[in-house]
Amino acid sequence: MLSPKSSEIVRATLPAVGGAIGEITPLFYDKLFAAHPELLRDVFNRGNQADGSQQRALAGAVAAFATALVEHPGTRPDVMLARIAHKHASLGVTREQYPVVQRHLFAAIAEVLGDAVTDEVAAAWDEVYWLMANALIALEARLYEEAGVLLGATWRPYRVVARHRETPEVTTFLVRPDDGRPLPAARPGQYVSVQVALPDGARQIRQYSLSGLPEDALQFSVKRVSGDPAGEVSTHLHDHVAVGDVLSLSHPFGDVTLDDGDAPLLLASAGIGCTPMIGMLTHLAATGSTRRVIAVHADRDESSHAFRTDLEQLVAKLPDADAHVWYERPEAPRPADRTGLADLSVLDVPAGTTAYLCGPLPFLKSARAQLLTAGVAAADIHYEVFGPDLWLGADA
Repeated sequence: MLSPKSSEIVRATLPAVGGAIGEITPLFYDKLFAAHPELLRDVFNRGNQADGSQQRALAGAVAAFATALVEHPGTRPDVMLARIAHKHASLGVTREQYPVVQRHLFAAIAEVLGDAVTDEVAAAWDEVYWLMANALIALEARLYEEAGVLLGATWRPYRVVARHRETPEVTTFLVRPDDGRPLPAARPGQYVSVQVALPDGARQIRQYSLSGLPEDALQFSVKRVSGDPAGEVSTHLHDHVAVGDVLSLSHPFGDVTLDDGDAPLLLASAGIGCTPMIGMLTHLAATGSTRRVIAVHADRDESSHAFRTDLEQLVAKLPDADAHVWYERPEAPRPADRTGLADLSVLDVPAGTTAYLCGPLPFLKSARAQLLTAGVAAADIHYEVFGPDLWLGADA
């Protein structure tokens, strides 16, 4: 909780800081990477830096946290903090990095806002920063402890034992530990960070959901990111990583995991967002679940739909489950009400349903709005998004 004096100052300066955050965050990253180029080379996603999505995500998180402190002083935005902590743990972030971030962030704030940043203003926002940072440090320490790893020592070598193509754009990799230690525990819905060595010497990291839960391996699936620029890591994995190669993987992390209750479930995905949902369905089928399950998927067409056959087979194994699939441009004749964008409003969603969503941000927003209209409680709608979470803080 902010001190009373700092709370007044932050409330008064929040509009100015919030209004300038779009200038502050790019300048912060410029300063950070100038002083520590290894962070851009080996930790931060260079693609997200180039398109500005990481800067927008950071701006949203800082603004949301500061707003929560002054508008709801008795509570803490734990949903937002947990999301960030899991991502940080998957990257091996340590407490020693937080003072580095603070130094360059506050230098950027001072440069953008100039004389408006008095000693009192700087002290109040420093309090905001360390409330957020110390909360994250504590959460990350707990995650490392639960994972059984030393602080930040999340990386292990894994050997690729199989790979197969799901679609022309999606390839699945099966990997086993190459250090003689057992597989880590993983929960349905979690992801791993994968680090690869690129031709220019960078060791870039990306997160991939576990798309199945085989007994003796970890399984993740990668969609090739096309465009200009193309995805560095996805292209490398598709084109250069073969059976027998060794990759560096983190312990499984992620806060959007399947609960163990008996409430009805709705699993909705779009595109490559199907991967954590397939992991959840695999777990439900393997454990003989009798829960009511509604599986929803939206995709461009049949050929683009990864795990299409798996979806049908897994749903068939569950006694009270059905699947609803929409294609924007179907390759075969298809009912009009299952053509185009997914429309969850046409589904009969049982009372008490817990929903899990994964896919592009427009899909998440549309699906969430439709589920709220259907009576699903906001607290029971969980989402996973690939890349910087530009929705972060919206519901914290």
